Amino acid sequence: MGGTDQGAALALHSETVRPEWIDYNGHMNVGYYVLAFDHATDALLNHLNIGDDYRRDANCSTFVVGSHVTYQQEVTEGAGLSFTTRILGSDAKRIHLFHEMNRSDDGALAATNEVMVLHIDMASRRTAPLPEAVQSRMTEITAAQSALPMPKEVGHVMAIPAPK
Repeated sequence: MGGTDQGAALALHSETVRPEWIDYNGHMNVGYYVLAFDHATDALLNHLNIGDDYRRDANCSTFVVGSHVTYQQEVTEGAGLSFTTRILGSDAKRIHLFHEMNRSDDGALAATNEVMVLHIDMASRRTAPLPEAVQSRMTEITAAQSALPMPKEVGHVMAIPAPK
């Protein structure tokens, strides 16, 4: 599946809700939302040429260090899911990204996922600068997507308000 970098979120991944992902409530279990979003993250990393082949060849990889999922609409067994991805920001060692999961049948927003990814040198198990070509590519994508409105879910804080 291809994606365009021309000012739109990247459409790099889709999949179908598997029977084993369904919980006792008859909808997709929360853990499988994270798995599906991880597949979308892998699609972005492959798009940036820092996926599994890169890990083997460069002995570098990426680690997710923070993730926040919001659940908007239920998804059930057999539902088609399409994902779009935005790079909200990046620097030499980090990628801040945002995924939307939509139901394929009606286009409804099912869930969102905000993720912070670190680039890791696997020999030292410490952060390391991304290749310059990848940094440049992320800067281009971020600039192309900059006119898109910031998703309301970004930076969302969970809390129970203090009693008045």
